[in-house]
Amino acid sequence: MNIGFIGLGTMGKPMAGHLLRAGHRLIVYNRSAARTADWQGNDSVTVVASPAEAAAQSELLFTMLSDDAAVEQVYFGDNGIMAGCRPAKEAAGLLRLVIDCSTIDPNVSIRTAQALEALGVDKLDAPVTGSKPQAEEGVLTFIVGGKRDVFEKVEPILLLMGKKAVYMGGHGAGSIAKLANNMMVATHLVALSESLALLQKAGLDPVKFLEVVAGGGARSGMAEMKGPKIIQADYEPQFMAALMNKDLGLAARLSDALRVPLPAAAAVKQVFQMACNGGHGEEDMSAVYKCYEQWIGTAD
Repeated sequence: MNIGFIGLGTMGKPMAGHLLRAGHRLIVYNRSAARTADWQGNDSVTVVASPAEAAAQSELLFTMLSDDAAVEQVYFGDNGIMAGCRPAKEAAGLLRLVIDCSTIDPNVSIRTAQALEALGVDKLDAPVTGSKPQAEEGVLTFIVGGKRDVFEKVEPILLLMGKKAVYMGGHGAGSIAKLANNMMVATHLVALSESLALLQKAGLDPVKFLEVVAGGGARSGMAEMKGPKIIQADYEPQFMAALMNKDLGLAARLSDALRVPLPAAAAVKQVFQMACNGGHGEEDMSAVYKCYEQWIGTAD
C-alpha cells in the first residue's frame, strides 16, 4: 500500500519506520526538510515537497504533528492536505483515509474530519499513549475516534506500530480520551517529583524508594519510566515538558467547555508552566523535577 506520513519527529519517524519494514511504500513530508534526509535514496520511500503532494500520492495518510497550529497549517494551508485531496468521484483520487495521531483540541479533530468527509475522504483521530521508547519498540496504544467500521478495517495497520488500538467513539473521542490520559500522566509525574524531593531533602536513597513504590499502591508508569531518569538527571527528551504543558492547556479548555472542575490538573499545569518558564520546556517532561530541586535548595 502507498502510505503517506507527515511529521517525522520524535514519534513520527519510528512509527513510519515500522510501516516501511512491514513492506509498505511510503510518501513522506516534514515541515523541517532536514528531517527527511535519512529517507532520501530509499527506493521504497518518496520524499515530497508539500502535504498536498503527500495526499495526492497516498491511499492512506498519517499525520503526527506537534499542536493545533501545525495541524491547521498542514491540513488547511497553501499546498495542504485539503488541496491535495481529489474528490472521491474522480477516478484518480487515491486517498481514502487520513489518520491523525497528533494530540490536539477535539474541536480541531472534528473540523478536519468534516472537511475531509466533504471530499469523500474518511478520517480517524488516533493519538497515542507512550513516548519515544514505545514508538521505537512498536508498542504504542492508539486511542481512536471516528467511524467504527473504518477503524476495524485499518486496525491491522495501526498494530504494525502499536500493541493495542482502542476505539472510543465518534470524531473527537480519541482526542478527548488522550487529553484525559495525559492529565493523569502529568499528575502522576508531579506526585512522583514531590515524593522524591521530600526523600532527597531527608537524605534517603531514591533507588530504594522506587523499589518501595513498585511494590505497592503508589506504583505507576511514571515511577517506572521517569523515576530512573530523575535519579540519573537524564533529561534527554522522550516527550518534551512544553508538549505536556500544551496538552494540559487543552484539557483545561475542554474542562471549561464541559464545566468540569479540575483542581488537581490546574495545580499540575502551573508546575509545568513554571518548568517551561525556567527554560526546561525542550527537555523531557521529567525535568519538572528541576523546579523541586530549586525549591528545596539542591539545584546546581
